[in-house]
Amino acid sequence: MRILVATDAWYPQVNGVVRTYARLAQETSSYGAELVFFTCVGFRTIPCPAYPSIRLAMPNLKRAQQAIEAAEADLIHIATEGPVGLMARAYCLRRSRPFTTSYHTKFPEYASALLGIPPCWSFAAMRHFHNSGAGTMVATPSLQAELGQRGFRRLMPWTRGVDTDLFYPRAERIFGGDRPVFLYVGRISKEKNLEAFLSANLPGLKVVVGTGPLLPALKESFPAVVFTGPKWGGELAAHYASADVFVFPSRTDTFGLVMLEAMASGVPVAAYPVTGPLDVVRSGVSGILDEDLARAARAALELDRTKVRQEAFRFSWARTAELFLANITSACGYAVAGRSQSALWHAAPAPMSLAAKAT
Repeated sequence: MRILVATDAWYPQVNGVVRTYARLAQETSSYGAELVFFTCVGFRTIPCPAYPSIRLAMPNLKRAQQAIEAAEADLIHIATEGPVGLMARAYCLRRSRPFTTSYHTKFPEYASALLGIPPCWSFAAMRHFHNSGAGTMVATPSLQAELGQRGFRRLMPWTRGVDTDLFYPRAERIFGGDRPVFLYVGRISKEKNLEAFLSANLPGLKVVVGTGPLLPALKESFPAVVFTGPKWGGELAAHYASADVFVFPSRTDTFGLVMLEAMASGVPVAAYPVTGPLDVVRSGVSGILDEDLARAARAALELDRTKVRQEAFRFSWARTAELFLANITSACGYAVAGRSQSALWHAAPAPMSLAAKAT
């Protein structure tokens, strides 16, 4: 079974979407599935508004058709709503090919914060994009409920995983000494709400790992904060393990893989009680959720790091791959040779309900 994934987010970008699909390609191979990628490679590109370091493909439907047909895919999944996603969607609709999509990014909120576009306009466009497919995969129950209320149809649960062999507690500390270390990892941009963390009254040291358009301004405004730049692999894992609390100030993420990486490192999370943290963090066990972010961060210092790491084992990449395959084959009516769709569904555990998450 060959699955084409159309995505505007791909290397050299480093973000949750890229990391999710790169790992998914590895995991699905054990189920006899091969993921191939349709990206902006081969197209003329332009800088993305508000993110000039990200390049967007200039639409070329003929070239898109050639690339998609050359992949000889059995199934098509559209990961993003940018030019690449739009070209893949147009191809599928012209040929009456079923396809699935995924909702990774709260673009209406981002467009409002960065460009001043009314969210209702963006939600209408996003709803039109996704509802034309056979199903839309969403990472969390709270996001599923939110999108359902906004008129999105055929929503399917699709969780995320974490590499607990790479991210684990370590004895050595890179920074902080005897002072508490409060860490953020991720893109440094306006929609991440980083100033809520950096301006919070906290004891000890604040550390920010990552890069983005807001980095120069924040370095000037908060000289006492350690800005390390981007980190990868074992070096990133060592930075996580050197922290005492991971602070996640975003109110607009749909999931937040970085929270799982922190938890696997035995580092409790402090976050707002919003979509993403509500579904990842068990407040009082793996972190603290509070509308007062500083209070959440201070309280998280008291949590048991062993229990924090145990919570990360609820999320595995194998589970992510199983559920992805179950979703796309079921939605598109594809018969899996040698393994029934029912078996795939039963292999993937049912998502935790919103009510269960609240307890």
